[in-house]
This record gives sequence, C-alpha cells and structure tokens, in this order.
Amino acid sequence: MRVPIPLVTLGPLIVLSACSRPVSTVAPAPPRLVLETQQSGTTALLQAVSAVNDTVVWVSGHKGTWLRTLDGGATWHVGKVAGADSLQFRDVQAVSADTAFLMSAGVGDMSRVYRTTDGGDNWALLHTNPDSSGFYDCMGFWDSEGGVLYGDAVGGELVVMVTRDGGDSWQRPARLPTAQPGEGGFAASGSCVFTITALGVDRVWIGTGNSAVSRILRSIDRGATWSAATVPIVAGDASGVTGVAFRDAYIGVAVGGEIGKRDGRGDYVARSTDGGESWITGGRPTFAGAAYGVAYVPRASTPTLVMVGPGGADVSHDNGVSWTALDGSAYWSVGFSSPRAGWLVGPGGRIVHVRLE
Repeated sequence: MRVPIPLVTLGPLIVLSACSRPVSTVAPAPPRLVLETQQSGTTALLQAVSAVNDTVVWVSGHKGTWLRTLDGGATWHVGKVAGADSLQFRDVQAVSADTAFLMSAGVGDMSRVYRTTDGGDNWALLHTNPDSSGFYDCMGFWDSEGGVLYGDAVGGELVVMVTRDGGDSWQRPARLPTAQPGEGGFAASGSCVFTITALGVDRVWIGTGNSAVSRILRSIDRGATWSAATVPIVAGDASGVTGVAFRDAYIGVAVGGEIGKRDGRGDYVARSTDGGESWITGGRPTFAGAAYGVAYVPRASTPTLVMVGPGGADVSHDNGVSWTALDGSAYWSVGFSSPRAGWLVGPGGRIVHVRLE
C-alpha cells in the first residue's frame, strides 16, 4: 500500500519528509458466529422471521401460528390468528413491538394479508387474493404505510401489489415487465421480496422462478415503476430465486435452486454490485439442496451474509463469492437486527439465536 508523503515547510523552502508510519495490509479476521437454540413453545413449521431490534422479533409459521419475543428470545409468546388455523403464514413483516403484518400462502382465498397494531391481541384481515388461481409468495415493507406484495403470475400477467396506507388498499403498478410463461415465486422464507431505503430512495427487489430464466424485478421509486434483470440461477419448473438480500443500494445477492431436489447442487447463488441491474454467478452452497432464505448482518465489521435451506446454513464474508458451513440443521428463513442478534427458524418450531464474536 502506498502511503502519501507529507510536506513539511521550513521557512521559504518546502522539503519532503521521508517519515511515514507503516500501514498494515492484513485484513481483519472474519467474525465467529455463535449459535444458541431457543425454546419456541411450538412444533409448527416456522417459515419467516422479522427482527425489529435486538429484543423485539416476530416469527410466522403453519397452522395459523405466529410468535413474538420482547426479550431477544429468552421467552417466546405463541399465538394463532382467530379462524386461521388452516393457513400457512409464510411471511411476517414487523414494524414495532405492536405492529406487524402476516401473509398466508395458498391457492385463491387462502392467500391473505393480516395486520395487528396491538401486539397480536387482534388481527385485522386486510386483503384476500381475488384470483381463484392466484398464489401469494412474499411481501416487504419500508415502514408502517408502504409495502409490496408479490404472487405467481395470473392470466399471463405478473402479480405485484403496492400499498401506501398500511395495507388497507392495494394497487397494481401501471406498468410491469411482461411475465414469462409459468413465472411465479417461492413462498419459502418470506425473503423473495426485499425492501430497503438507501441513499434516500425506497428500493425493492423481487426474485422470480418457475420459468425459462430466473429474474429479479426491481423498483427504485417505492414500487411505482419496474424493470427486470436475468439472474444466473438455475431455472425451469420448480426452480429459481427464493431469496434476495442487499447490503446497501448496490451490493446484493440472490439465492435459490431446484425446489424439492434435496440432493441438488448447482448455480444457486447470484451476485450484483450495481443495485440489481446485472448479476453474475456466486459461490455454491456447502449444503445440498436449494437455499431458501438469505440475510446480511447489518453493521457487521466485515461483510457477513447467512444463507439457509433444508440442507443447512452457510456464512459468507465476501458477499457470496464463497461460503463456509455454519450448521447442518434444516432452516427455512434467517433475519438479523445487528451483529449481536440474528435468528434462524425452521421445522418443528426450531429457533436458533445467532451472534457475532
């Protein structure tokens, strides 16, 4: 590394000083991730997690189940939405300790969006899929008012819905990219829609699959207008992108694979350094099968990215170029609030707390 040589003034003369301190070029060692199992109080399959901060976290799952902790997972409260015992809540988006949104996935009116503003004591049904053949996959919110809902294409048209009033009403953008035959999403982890406010702009990315090529749909104006980019993740029937995560406005990853192929291995990760305009192939997971969810650790000292699936969990410290095994248990989703607090969730009510050291 070249160090600039400072100028030292002596009277009318300027002399170059040869003194400079050596600067270390050795990169800091990546942090160690510590996992600790927590007692969820349920045996339901848990498919999504949303952390408000290090203490307030919401989780959603099957059999109409939702969970909330106010103490970082030392204790979890388990609840069910009244009249929704048959629903699979495959996404949850938390706003605060009191306000959260749940999305159920299923054919037709089994796909719904609920909201609570009193910590889960009551849930209001905000929206039901109006298409009998429709299927919602995931959602994302910037705040308590603005969000995006995504579902499988219906009638040859992409299904993207935008709300600006906290889910009370939903509208389709005036113009969307043309849908590919059979294109849709995967309600695997609640992470096929990713929202972020970066550089003063509300951005959103959506991962698609089940078509000739896998794609990322992208908006940089709070869901008003959209573009599409091809992603080098395996495509075709029951294959494609399951999760998206961005570290900032530019650096992001997409993960996925061949859903249901438990021993599958291939190009299941893609990387972007230009905000999702273009994508290149990333490193392959160490575990077999598709990756379901992915999340960056916010404010980590070095880039730290965790990817999960039924085959296990991996960590990357180079934005998805390479991966190291983290755990061999099955997980569906992952979320972090800080380097001190993250959660992995999965089958049998599994919840594991993660911290960086």
